[in-house]
Amino acid sequence: MSWHSVWLYIYFTFLRGMFKWIIHKYTGACELQRICRNNEAGAKRTKKIESSLRRSRVATVKKSLSTEVNIDEAVKNIMLIKGIDAEKEPGFSPALTVCLTQIHGYKKLEAEIERLRKTPYSSDNPDHESTLMQLWNLLMPNVKLTNRITNQWSDIGFQGDDPKTDFRGMGMLGLNNLVFFASHFTDEARQTLSHSHHPKFGYSLAIVGINITSMAYHLLQNGALKVHLYNSSQNMPSVTHFHQVYCYLLFEFDKFWFQEKPRDVMEFNRIRDKFQKKIIKILKDHRVALEGIFFKD
Repeated sequence: MSWHSVWLYIYFTFLRGMFKWIIHKYTGACELQRICRNNEAGAKRTKKIESSLRRSRVATVKKSLSTEVNIDEAVKNIMLIKGIDAEKEPGFSPALTVCLTQIHGYKKLEAEIERLRKTPYSSDNPDHESTLMQLWNLLMPNVKLTNRITNQWSDIGFQGDDPKTDFRGMGMLGLNNLVFFASHFTDEARQTLSHSHHPKFGYSLAIVGINITSMAYHLLQNGALKVHLYNSSQNMPSVTHFHQVYCYLLFEFDKFWFQEKPRDVMEFNRIRDKFQKKIIKILKDHRVALEGIFFKD
């Protein structure tokens, strides 16, 4: 165990509580109050609130992070336990409500995205088949498929004659992402498809798209997307917000790919990893909200 780990253990086990008590006595405000007072609405405040609630030794306070708890009731209970007077500090309740709304929304979004990822594509499911055909018609409106199983699927970037095999890793999440991009930003999607057919720097759009789904999924799971989602809206993050991030990532990756001028598609892993590091670096700035046409209501 490193000295850093030892120090963190000592601090959070023995010293944090004492420091909080001293600061509370000195300022007349609990940690939650100080966070709301000293930080503007957004990712920095919400992430600090989440950390404080998670480390609370009071079960009722800690339980407020659960999505099964009513947010308004949770705020009332916290204010009662902490002795916070709503009249003396009218801004606390609205601020904490926004933070819990974002925290609960993020947790629910994680669960829904995980459900979609674990839903395998089934050619026996009419809805799945209809969604797949929708993707083809959006990207290739002037070309009809000769058969359901055909090498034509390679024209939009699938590997084999039957796209269902390409969705094994990301399930229906991968297909839904592609269809959202193609249906909500059709011009951009067709432009990206055209780029993917470049004679020198071409790539398989659908396969790359599914790889970007994996990237977006892991950014969500490791918490990196909290910065963007908490800064871009005070409401609950939704699947639509995740789709928007996906569209941004895929569109930006297309530009990044051509900027890198790869020798061939075998450079995909290197360029993808480099692009991902770039995105992670952007999302480390607690003030950031990703921008572009994909985030307009």
